[in-house]
Amino acid sequence: MKAHVPGDGDGGDADRLPRRRRPRPFGLRTRLVLAFLLVAAVGCGTTAALTYRAARTAILEQTQDTAVTAFRQQVETLNIQLPVDRDGLRGELQRIARQGKPRPWRVYAEYGDLRVSSAERPESGVLTPELRRIAGADGTTHGSFQRVVKDGTPYLTIAVPAVFGNFRGFPEGRPTGLVVYAVMDLGVEEANVEAMLVAARDGALPALLVALVPALIAARGVLRPVRELRRAAHSMGRGRLDTRIHAKGSDELADLARTFNESAAELERSVTELRRAEARARRFASDVSHELRTPLAGMLAVTEVLDEDAGTLDSDTARAVRLISAETGKLAVLVEDLMEISRFDAKAAELHTDEVDAAEAVRKTLQNRHWTDPEQVVPELTDGIRARLDPRRFDVVVANLVGNALRHGAPPVTVRVYAEGAVLVTEVADRGPGIPADVLPHVFDRFYKADQARTRSEGSGLGLAITQENVRLHGGTVVAADRPGGGAVFTVRIPL
Repeated sequence: MKAHVPGDGDGGDADRLPRRRRPRPFGLRTRLVLAFLLVAAVGCGTTAALTYRAARTAILEQTQDTAVTAFRQQVETLNIQLPVDRDGLRGELQRIARQGKPRPWRVYAEYGDLRVSSAERPESGVLTPELRRIAGADGTTHGSFQRVVKDGTPYLTIAVPAVFGNFRGFPEGRPTGLVVYAVMDLGVEEANVEAMLVAARDGALPALLVALVPALIAARGVLRPVRELRRAAHSMGRGRLDTRIHAKGSDELADLARTFNESAAELERSVTELRRAEARARRFASDVSHELRTPLAGMLAVTEVLDEDAGTLDSDTARAVRLISAETGKLAVLVEDLMEISRFDAKAAELHTDEVDAAEAVRKTLQNRHWTDPEQVVPELTDGIRARLDPRRFDVVVANLVGNALRHGAPPVTVRVYAEGAVLVTEVADRGPGIPADVLPHVFDRFYKADQARTRSEGSGLGLAITQENVRLHGGTVVAADRPGGGAVFTVRIPL
């Protein structure tokens, strides 16, 4: 499958494509290749082990069977009289030793306390007590053998009891008490087995190298659609909801690609509809705000005149006039806030910056709102901090935060201005009950009310949202938190 990203041929869109990432040390490709090689290694190792075991068994059994059969035949040809004559027995043992198959033997004989061999030493340290016990058991006429390793050298030891059938003047088939042993070196067979093991081991490495090729091909076949899915998801994450993937085949990855396309199409339809609805809502708010400005201007002019004459009216009429005047003023503030929000939504808000003294700008804001009572507002301003600000918008930020603290917190409200590196920090803190944990994430939401039962409030419900937009326009941030000692604190950070 292949990712289809509209606009790939445009030079401007090329900058939006995801950068090529460096391979991870233990990424999916590495894990797939290692898994493939592990399977190949296990297969090679298992095959080599089984081959080694079968070959070793076959070589040793063949040598063992040949030697045992030949030795038993030679013992049956013994030509000696009882009681045993040492020299005659020695000559027979030397004759048998020369007939050794598949290689020469060293032959030993034991008869009571008599020990005779075909070699210089009459006894062998290779023969085990167990083999002697089995061969010398009462009534035993069958031979036995053992493979013994001594001083790192493997040997085949054979024991065959001599029976009376081989001796003149004695009844056949009865043990004589004479036991003949053969010792044969198995070094050649072990060397052959080791050579096979070395060959199997040396052949495993080329086999793994050969297995690496299909492992890389298989990993590439799996990773290609995964990479295309990643690029498509990255493109969608950057807002290109018309991204699609060309799916080929009928495997699970192709099904995943088709599911991705279906989900992307559904998401595109949903987002498009949401954007249209949002655009209609913004246009409606903007149109309503503009339409209300003209009649509101007339209403404000009339209420100002009525306020001036309220003192000459009777008490009921005066109260009605003042109520109309106050509500008209709130409506005017709401309309202005709606128009301001509409400008932010339409990306039409402009920033007209100038180099100003931050502390002096805050003082002007407090003086213009008549927040000069030290029991209500306590300014802690650091003079001499010059910052590039839009004076009007910074005035709105400070006014909204202080007004919010006075309405919803408790005095005195502390306003601090100081520099923190290359950042201007403005803090507004109150002594109120603070902000509930469930409300804190929503304090900058438009029209959000912590108390849903409260249908009326002194503000428009847009003050903190407008504050946040103005701070963002300056390239800064504003956060809300609870003070450890009680109360809420709003912190604005704007680059100097």
